[in-house]
Amino acid sequence: MDGQGGGLGRQLVSALREACPSARITAVGTNAQATGVMLKAGAHQAATGENAVITACRRADVIVGPVGIVIADSLLGEITPAMAVAVGGSLAKRVLIPVNLCDNLIVGVADQPMGKLVQSAVAAVAALDHPV
Repeated sequence: MDGQGGGLGRQLVSALREACPSARITAVGTNAQATGVMLKAGAHQAATGENAVITACRRADVIVGPVGIVIADSLLGEITPAMAVAVGGSLAKRVLIPVNLCDNLIVGVADQPMGKLVQSAVAAVAALDHPV
């Protein structure tokens, strides 16, 4: 799951396709641009918007994205309260990437390049019993 320009989502989809080749990846974007970028990166299917997030969260085994997806009004307002509740209330495992943007600062986590954070997230997903 990603929003804004979809750059993080693109990196995640690409890396997950390589690390978890049997996984079925559904890209869910908060906007059409983010969704399109993730679909081009190799997601098997994609959807956009609040209802897509809510529906996908009910069906997902694993949700991967920036930590802001669980914070209402995050990603410059793209995460609605309903989206944050859907992600937070999902029975899926959540792999959240500590992105210190949009007025959300995660302390106690070393500042790392986005590529390194993506690698760590993909390794966490690959280590799960039932990845993506």
